[in-house]
Amino acid sequence: MNRLWSRVGIRAASVGLLVAGVIGGVYLGQDREVQARSAQAQLVVQANNDEMALLKERHNEHAAVRAYQRRAEGEAASKAAVEARAAAGRAHKLEKKAIAKAAEKKAAESRDSGGSGPSVPFTGEIPASCEEFSGNRAIGCALMLDAGYEIDQFPCLNKLWDKESGWNHRARNPSSGAYGIPQSLPGDKMASKGDDWQSNPATQIKWGLGYIKGRYDTPCDAWGHSQSVGWY
Repeated sequence: MNRLWSRVGIRAASVGLLVAGVIGGVYLGQDREVQARSAQAQLVVQANNDEMALLKERHNEHAAVRAYQRRAEGEAASKAAVEARAAAGRAHKLEKKAIAKAAEKKAAESRDSGGSGPSVPFTGEIPASCEEFSGNRAIGCALMLDAGYEIDQFPCLNKLWDKESGWNHRARNPSSGAYGIPQSLPGDKMASKGDDWQSNPATQIKWGLGYIKGRYDTPCDAWGHSQSVGWY
């Protein structure tokens, strides 16, 4: 009996150890599986973090590129606008020179073919004398005769300077700065006829008649040019 119980006890102990080992193995396996899953989850999180960092870096790079492109485009547009304005200014000057040359050529051809008469003959009423006028116009008429022109030129001179300044010796063009009865540009050109060019209509008229003589020959030639292009 004692041997039988001894064997039963040994077998029971063996079974107990086996069950304990199995249970321990199960727990050990579960713990390893949990550790493996935890490590895998950490790898996934790290990969996601790395990917987000890479995306942010690329986004910043693209933003920097776009900012540089916008700045470059803005600088190019500004430069193009400056060049366009400069080109327009040069074109305007060339256009004015071409118009002036064409008008001078036309006036010269007219003088060559028709003697000393005006390029656009005046057909209005000729004043009998300068006494028909008053103020600055009377001064202008007298000085024009003194300069060697006939009375038939005064209607042209009257229309020309009436258009330019209304015969106002204080007239100033606010945009160009032209001054006085003949609208000299700049006004201090008239100082060649006197220091009182700003206030004396006679000084201004003398300068204006000299300008007309040198550039157009007669007041009617100057008026014809003004009618053609808008200035003289």
